[in-house]
Amino acid sequence: MAYEAAIFDLDGTLLDTLDDLHASVNFALASEGLPARSRSDVRAFLGNGVARLVHLSVPEGTPEEQEARALATFREHYARHNAERTAPYPQVKELLRVLSGEGVLRAVVSNKPDPAVQDLVATYFGGLFDAVVGERPDVRRKPAPDSLLAVTSQLGCRPERVVYVGDSEVDLQTARNAGVDCIAVSWGFRDVGWLRAQGATTIVGTTEELAEAILF
Repeated sequence: MAYEAAIFDLDGTLLDTLDDLHASVNFALASEGLPARSRSDVRAFLGNGVARLVHLSVPEGTPEEQEARALATFREHYARHNAERTAPYPQVKELLRVLSGEGVLRAVVSNKPDPAVQDLVATYFGGLFDAVVGERPDVRRKPAPDSLLAVTSQLGCRPERVVYVGDSEVDLQTARNAGVDCIAVSWGFRDVGWLRAQGATTIVGTTEELAEAILF
């Protein structure tokens, strides 16, 4: 077995959350009389947590207090509407069951706020993960390695026996900072060319390829 544990990003890796995030961003912008963002805009802004998402979504020069209100509105709206159009990517649940059957430990480390991460993982992947961690105020978010290393320790694994699976440059940086291998998936929020330009060396396009990369 190549790895003892596979730790996954959530948005763009396990779950297609883009439509619900896009809806909440535009609800928050509209509440402040600000122009809407396209789906492709929001896709490009994802990866560094919701505060960064809202910061990039509001027009340049937006007053700090207005941005703060938009962020609060986004958080409230997304907490109530985060599972309306969200769904697992095809065959992801089957992949997790295969890894479980092969004795590979499974975890989630995400920059999404921890309550939303816990709710979404429980809704879509109940019983399929050994540890689940989202963004919390007391821990630096990705690409800082803190959460990834904490979960690695929690699972009782050495970093060299752990792989982080993600879909963005943030995930690549996080893995490098933590000293763990990284597998990038091409079905998420970044395309293959972008991932290669950011230093990805292993990119997979299907869950079958991902299983092989983890297990062999």
